[in-house]
Amino acid sequence: MTAHIKFGTDGWRGIIAEDFTFDNVRVCAQGVADYLNGAGLAHRGLVVGYDTRFASEDFAAAAAEVAAANGIRVYLCQEATPTPVISYAILVKQAGGAIVISASHNPASWNGLKYKLESACSASPEVIAELEGHISRIQASGMVKQMPLDQALEDGMVARFDPSLPYLHHIGELVDLERLRQSGLKVMVDSMYGAGAGYFRSILSGGATEVTEIHGERNPLFPGLQPEPIASNLGELSARVKGDGASVGLATDGDADRIGIIDERGEFLTSLQVFALLALYLLEVCGRRGAIIKTITSTSMLYRLGELYGVPVHETPVGFKHVAPKMIAEDALIGGEESGGFAFRSHMPERDGILSGLLFLDLMVREQKSPSQLIDYLFSKVGPHCYERIDIEFPVREQEAITQRLSRSRPSHIDNTAVTGLETSDGFRFLLADRAWLLIRFSGTEPILRIYAESDSPARVKELLAAGRRMAGV
Repeated sequence: MTAHIKFGTDGWRGIIAEDFTFDNVRVCAQGVADYLNGAGLAHRGLVVGYDTRFASEDFAAAAAEVAAANGIRVYLCQEATPTPVISYAILVKQAGGAIVISASHNPASWNGLKYKLESACSASPEVIAELEGHISRIQASGMVKQMPLDQALEDGMVARFDPSLPYLHHIGELVDLERLRQSGLKVMVDSMYGAGAGYFRSILSGGATEVTEIHGERNPLFPGLQPEPIASNLGELSARVKGDGASVGLATDGDADRIGIIDERGEFLTSLQVFALLALYLLEVCGRRGAIIKTITSTSMLYRLGELYGVPVHETPVGFKHVAPKMIAEDALIGGEESGGFAFRSHMPERDGILSGLLFLDLMVREQKSPSQLIDYLFSKVGPHCYERIDIEFPVREQEAITQRLSRSRPSHIDNTAVTGLETSDGFRFLLADRAWLLIRFSGTEPILRIYAESDSPARVKELLAAGRRMAGV
């Protein structure tokens, strides 16, 4: 049976050899080729990159063969490469876009295909709809062009290249790397067996700063962890930071477009805290001004920072396919989402876990504060904010029943606090009178129900999460 190929929050993902097959990757690549030709972008070429997952380089080669057969010159990454580095290569090559073979944070049995626009950002909903239309027609017709990779290389239709050098040069223009190298920080890095392996160590080497990396080798099984930089997956990093007396722990996900932070005590900083700290860094330490773009799952601390520093804050549904267009429209200073992906005006409207980590280090150095001290400093400005997310696997057949239960639920109070608003643009978000919030939504990348809550204490957050579970009936 032909798999239904649908792009979710961040590209199309499927189980390797079940849905994510060479035939389906070729169908997607043909859809991209048809889109580029239709949009008048084919003459600019296409970047194709991949991560460290099982057979990612082979899936990337298959995509390159299809693009080349359609007369589109392909710049094929010569090794596993972080998604932000691939995205930046679009700008360097002035290409029409990029295909990235990656399932980001998903378990090892998954792989995926992302499409990036000529602006280096995630494909917008409009482009996704167009791609899906092409793909549906191709599945029906079976018309996919192919050119053997050896022939494409010989004919010059495919050229292998290293996208890291221009990216690293650009990063050096955005961050005072020498200041970081001489800071004397003791940095523990967890690359989670992903494409970001070696980047922090290479960038920060040559001075007084000490970088130790774990899980820096390629292992497509991701043994002992899922490559998502959240607290439950960073136990070893936390223990190493605490045991080795490190200044901070940095973790990147499978394709290094997201960041996770462990403080000097071995405690995980939530992505909402990191987002607020990066915004504070740009607004106060760097003295910059500009709009902040947040998804509905991101922290309300950003609204308070917007008030304090006189900048607008705009909200979008989950996914950088929504964040990026809004960043471009508003010439935003920073954009981000709860999953730990952040983008910056001086860079490109796309998530970059490597740059995010470096900017966090620069905040530590310039403020001469540890991560826990930075949290205290942030809370002194915006008040205490606590956050937690729980992920619940469920049978796909139950999704409609869960949705119906939530649709019928119209509580006037949640946990003895009045509900002041209900938003359903992306899931079910309940706004409460004490400025806390509870959100229940389905993941856009895997069969998981996510329940999020933010309030002023850990106990209050857990109460809200429990209420969310009861409402969803899971």
